[in-house]
Amino acid sequence: MSDSIYLGIEFGSTRIKAVLIDQACTVLAQGAHTWENRLVDGYWTYGLDEVWSGVQAAYAELAQAYERAAGHKLTRLDGIGISAMMHGYLAFSEAGDLLVPFRTWRNTTTGPASEALSAALEFPIPQRWSIAHLYQAVLNREPHVAQIARLTTLAGYVHAKLTGEDVLGVGEASGMFPIDAAVRDWDQARLETAQRLLDEAASGVDLAAVLPRVAEAGAPAGVLTPAGAALLDPSGRLEPGARFAPPEGDAGTGMVATNAVAPRTGNISVGTSVFAMVTLEHPLACVHPEIDLVTTPDGAGVAMVHCNNGASEIDAWATVFGQFAARAGHPLDNQAVFGALFGAALDGAADGGGLLAYNYLAGEPVTRLDEGRPLVVRTPDSTLSLPNLARVLIMSGFATLSLGMRILADEGVRVDTLVGHGGVFATPGVAQRLLAAALDVPITVGATASEGGAWGMAVLAAYAGDGHGLSLPAYLDRVVFAGAERTTLDPDAADVAGYRAFLAAFEKALPLQATATGVC
Repeated sequence: MSDSIYLGIEFGSTRIKAVLIDQACTVLAQGAHTWENRLVDGYWTYGLDEVWSGVQAAYAELAQAYERAAGHKLTRLDGIGISAMMHGYLAFSEAGDLLVPFRTWRNTTTGPASEALSAALEFPIPQRWSIAHLYQAVLNREPHVAQIARLTTLAGYVHAKLTGEDVLGVGEASGMFPIDAAVRDWDQARLETAQRLLDEAASGVDLAAVLPRVAEAGAPAGVLTPAGAALLDPSGRLEPGARFAPPEGDAGTGMVATNAVAPRTGNISVGTSVFAMVTLEHPLACVHPEIDLVTTPDGAGVAMVHCNNGASEIDAWATVFGQFAARAGHPLDNQAVFGALFGAALDGAADGGGLLAYNYLAGEPVTRLDEGRPLVVRTPDSTLSLPNLARVLIMSGFATLSLGMRILADEGVRVDTLVGHGGVFATPGVAQRLLAAALDVPITVGATASEGGAWGMAVLAAYAGDGHGLSLPAYLDRVVFAGAERTTLDPDAADVAGYRAFLAAFEKALPLQATATGVC
């Protein structure tokens, strides 16, 4: 077996994670850094200085872990891949200056642009997409628009700083602007339509010129420059020259991490947001504003149900219970708190016992809400207990996803199984079982479920280094996941019935969200 080593880095919403693997895609070392978005002047953002201090901290932790395990320092990498939360808006001048603070996927400030573009392009353009952010800035007559020379995503920005190459993987690119599935590149007809809109608004933006080059999985995408090596590892130990995979978004790396890139497969990623990716056998018959049409890292068509709000509210409640335990004189670490909370959920009533929760920390386009308010409400005759509360908190994390997936089911989209990944699946059999009930489909979880996108990006780096002449689906089947341990849970009939009752109440009470935004 080759001693080649590959690094995957992913900029998630709450953690920057680095994973080092060998040619067999076995994890050799890991590192991480915690960060958090901030609401500044009405926009969710991260500072670019935080990008670099964070990735340097994650890489340093990984390098130390590698040295302890291998007995020597990490000085050389064969391949690297950069991944990050998709979408958003990073606009740069010709001199490379950031023109406005980074606007992340979490912002719901582009409604007029989203509607106008969706109608003109005859293609769903969600508020998160980069083109929606750009066109909204044009409609708002923001002064910086005239200076835009380059538009990219967070993954594309980091990749360019490390390699000097302005390129995106096709899956990541598909969250900026529509992709033509036939050529795995920007949709030229829709580019022309969008350009007409920009010209009519006298924007001065040449859309084709400011967008990055698009590359499929396995294609070369540059090498680590001396400046990039120093930026990633300020200690000076890391040598330049490592080959780069095309940078990808967290949706694409999640599909890789769960071996869900072939038709009739799909995955569910649960983090700050929650989204489902289903690889399509055929195009959808209708345009649905709730459904993103994106691609896998090798360019296959994907229907994406993206919900802005995921597990953050569960995390908040876990913090509360951890604080209670500490004050009671029995401090628990996070793993123990989550274990107790999730374990209790299985003892709750199937429908939540009359409790109702909303995990809406931010606006939610799927349910057409520009703002969110986390809520827990109950009927007077409900049973307020730890099992019921824990169960409802988990079920609410999947509720909006259920509404979006219902649209795909009505379109005739079928999947054999969905693979879950993310930290909520670290407690065996709990989130997996409730998700199976929410979607009424078998849910599979593998050994890499909690590794997530950083590992998936490292796998894409290994594929770019030596894909054995295989397609990406074949490479994952034959090289990465051959013999992989997985568990699949089928939906339980009682759980499904209970979840449907909960979801009906959740949907009926959605006006509470609009009311709450006006009073708190």
